[in-house]
Amino acid sequence: MNGSRYRVLQLFGDMLVWIDIEDKSAFPEIASCEELEEAAQNSTLERIEDPFRELAYEAPQEGTTARAKRDSNYELIKPLIELQDFYDPKSRGQLISQILAEQRSTKQTLYRLARRYWQRGQIPNALLPDYKNSGGRGKKRVAKEKKLGRPRKHGPGVGAKVDEFTERLFRIAIDRYLLNDKGHSFPYAHRRFHTAYLNYFPGTPEEELPSKWQMMHFYKREYLQTEALEKRASQIAYSKDIRPLHGTAASQVLGPGSRYEIDATIADVYLVSDSERGNIVGRPVVYMVIDVFSRMVAGFYIGFENASYAAAMQALYMSMVDKTAYCQDLDCPITPDDWPCIGLPDAILADRGELLGHQIESLETNFSVRIENTAPYRGDAKGIVERNFRTMHASFGRFVPGYVSGTKVKKRGGKDYRLDAKLTVRDFSQIILSSVLYHNRYAVLEKYDRDADMPTDLPSTPIHLWNWGIQHRTGRLHQIEEDALRIALLPRKTATLSDQGARIFGLFYTSSELLQRGWQHRGKDVKRPKSIEAAYDPLDASRIYLFPSVGSNKHWVAKLTDRSREFRCASFWDVWQLREEQKKTNAKAQLGATSQRRQHEEFVLTKIAEAERAAPDTSVISDTKKISAINENKRREKAFERQKKGDQVRPNTKGPSAKIIPLSESEPNLDYPDHIDELFGDDD
Repeated sequence: MNGSRYRVLQLFGDMLVWIDIEDKSAFPEIASCEELEEAAQNSTLERIEDPFRELAYEAPQEGTTARAKRDSNYELIKPLIELQDFYDPKSRGQLISQILAEQRSTKQTLYRLARRYWQRGQIPNALLPDYKNSGGRGKKRVAKEKKLGRPRKHGPGVGAKVDEFTERLFRIAIDRYLLNDKGHSFPYAHRRFHTAYLNYFPGTPEEELPSKWQMMHFYKREYLQTEALEKRASQIAYSKDIRPLHGTAASQVLGPGSRYEIDATIADVYLVSDSERGNIVGRPVVYMVIDVFSRMVAGFYIGFENASYAAAMQALYMSMVDKTAYCQDLDCPITPDDWPCIGLPDAILADRGELLGHQIESLETNFSVRIENTAPYRGDAKGIVERNFRTMHASFGRFVPGYVSGTKVKKRGGKDYRLDAKLTVRDFSQIILSSVLYHNRYAVLEKYDRDADMPTDLPSTPIHLWNWGIQHRTGRLHQIEEDALRIALLPRKTATLSDQGARIFGLFYTSSELLQRGWQHRGKDVKRPKSIEAAYDPLDASRIYLFPSVGSNKHWVAKLTDRSREFRCASFWDVWQLREEQKKTNAKAQLGATSQRRQHEEFVLTKIAEAERAAPDTSVISDTKKISAINENKRREKAFERQKKGDQVRPNTKGPSAKIIPLSESEPNLDYPDHIDELFGDDD
């Protein structure tokens, strides 16, 4: 009011008691409520925020000086502040005289403490000493004649005074060498500062250069922690490991099946072959598919294929179908209720790799499954499945033989852990399956962020969260025939068509549909497409699936022709490996063939040159006589050949050395078989 700030201390009837909170010699005064109401209507009086409201949140610890002074000051003026008519100078003065007679204090101290109590809100914390204002914390000090801070005790010299020019060099060194993702340390930036400082002030003694602590004080005062954290890390590392998180994965899904996360890792254990336990086969690749809402492991894949769509497809297929047959094959019988993840999810979140491309388009377009891909180097976007890998490794732990320890380098004199491998691929698959079933049915998710509508008696286990979400959230997942799903998930490739059939990866396939359409007939008049889309199962090279219509999953089953019979009962991984070895072998043989062909051509050229030199001069004989003599020359050459071969054959005048026993009529016919009908007959 009128440029001054007042605090109301007490109300009684039409009057009130207030005090000027800025006047250091103010006392409580009586004011009329009617006058103040009129001033408020005239806008000369207004309500303001309490400038000392933070005192209510102060809580000095027991035993501190601040708390001791607060309590002693309060006890000193307690009779005064409990006085009914404390606003009356006469009553107030009598009480102060009484307090002085009983306590060792002064009138100035009593009035100062009482005024402080009234002006700052009439609470005990109003009597706290203002230690927070001591020292000018956070305020910049300016050095005038000598440097600031405590003097040196052990080091030589006095030290440098930090002025504006020195601070500018501080800032240049910090911005250039410290606030970047190069990983330079603060001492390194300080040494670079010394180099710049000596360029301006050469000959300065080492002990008089600005110290590391002076530069550190400037750094902490002028730069925010958030700025340093962001600039000292790369953009990828900051986004993945440092930046604050503003949400959780579960808050972004509606229920079970809203989003699956898929990722792969290399297991930290070496395995041996199922067929031959003495053969160490290495570390398997493990794919995991996890439901974000319930943390249920929906499916997985264990094998030795590199992280690719072909491997991810097997994990996705398992996550969407009934798992009872798979578990039965691994000697772990379950019921569908034990692992109820059956059906298509709404979205699949993966890295920018396996599911980034045209391979997954069939699942996306034909079955309305949304494919989401994380940003590059942002594994934290799939934090749930990434964290599950740690849980998986903890399930078999360090006691498993062949486990990869924290360091992959064998210590000197230590044993190679790869030689300790004892688990087969099947054994490891059974261990992972047991771990998954335990996680799905019994693992308590202590850090699961529950929604407000989840009942308190709902256990935070994946299967209970899944079943509750199915009943109260999104409902059941989309159901689909397993065969149609498998065809949709198979990797695809363009196959070329010729009279030998459909060709893919160098193998030829045929089907009744190709024959009926005449696409395998020979001749210039045959009309056929140049290519056709094909899907293949990496585990089975004996058949592929041809899609004659673009945008449709209607397919023809094509089988290997006799031309590619070599790869019957093989997988495409075998095909790729064997054909790669064949190409290397043929390439090596081609080098020898090229060399020998070159020698052959040189031999032919040499013989031609010798024949041309040995040829007689027949220029005197006419061409007509030369041609007419061809038949006679041929007859004489034939007679000479017969005579030469006849001389080489010597008749055997001796009898047989062994008795010849003729075959009876009952003996089988041992003549060479006749395959004329099979070679030139029509196919069935």
